[in-house]
Amino acid sequence: MKNFKVTKVLIVIVIILGGLYLICPEYLRNTLVYQFANIDDQKIFDNRTVIASTYDPWEELPGFHERDVPMKYQAVFEEFKTVAFLVIQNKRIIFEKYWDGYSADSRSNSFSMAKSIVSLLVGIAIDQGSIKSVDQPISEFIPRFSDGDKSKITIRHLLEMSSGLSWEDSYANPFSVTAKAYYGKDLSELVLNQDAEKEPGRSFENKNCNTQLLAMILEKATGMSISAFTSKKLWQPMGAKQDALWSLDEVNGMEKAFCCFNSNARDFARFGQLILNHGAWNEKQLISGDYLAEALTPVSHLKDVHDEAVGYYGWNWWIHRHNGQIVYSMRGYKGQYVFVIPDKNMVIVRLGKKASKTKIDNVLPSDVISWLNAGIEIAD
Repeated sequence: MKNFKVTKVLIVIVIILGGLYLICPEYLRNTLVYQFANIDDQKIFDNRTVIASTYDPWEELPGFHERDVPMKYQAVFEEFKTVAFLVIQNKRIIFEKYWDGYSADSRSNSFSMAKSIVSLLVGIAIDQGSIKSVDQPISEFIPRFSDGDKSKITIRHLLEMSSGLSWEDSYANPFSVTAKAYYGKDLSELVLNQDAEKEPGRSFENKNCNTQLLAMILEKATGMSISAFTSKKLWQPMGAKQDALWSLDEVNGMEKAFCCFNSNARDFARFGQLILNHGAWNEKQLISGDYLAEALTPVSHLKDVHDEAVGYYGWNWWIHRHNGQIVYSMRGYKGQYVFVIPDKNMVIVRLGKKASKTKIDNVLPSDVISWLNAGIEIAD
């Protein structure tokens, strides 16, 4: 009899939980099913193809595939579940290694590295005259931003993360607006409904909605999806080997521009090499050097949440110094990185499933030091 009562209670609990699951918003159901965002999420989303064309292969250092990560760094590579590590110097692969079943052809999620790609696309749109300048009000593309402080927001404010909009980023919180954006549908409406909490241009707050708005502006300005625009203006001219996938909010929907550009380490490295080339590829200028110079200049006129000058961020590109040398980087959730070290003519790509939760000076994930040191030591 006791077992029967326990079983009955369990059945009731299952029915109640099942009912609650069914009445949950779709994004929350997806959050509960998949639990945590990860680098293979292109498999659970609808995607738009960023089409590659004529392949421009990297040069390779003879015997590069026989080298290994220096012993003193192997523990940290394992601890943070690295799946790809690639070092390119002087346009030549000098080191490459993969773990956990990943390979040179494995696509993985960029997460916020995609923001740096969107910044490049804005520069290209300005170069071709589709956008007048970074100081153009976004209301000229998005009429719903025509009132109050929202009317003061310019493209520059979106690029430098100073829009003052009410978005609260958190992948870990299943009820956050980030979870709704990542797992839900109608991303456009979610972004358009954000309120202006602060006057734009006053403070730095890294918010996904800013990049999503840039994608909406690019689509309106160019008449193309950002996947098609990326393919035509970057992916094909840079000679990517493999089609990339940009995850969508729904079938035939819009790209999740703040994340979710899915590619492999070798092709991600092309963005870093483009920076080293001052915006050119094979002597063809893909993006103006003037735009890149501004994009890679810290927005130090802004203060962050710690009331510190933002000397570490440009227009969706991160900036810091390592052993006295400047490093530009694309950074994504769970430790997706493309590092650009101009003094060494070097690009380092690290992809993985974890990143350090410890930050140096409240900004730099501490694992970054290991990837840079390992890459530089390999090169030396």
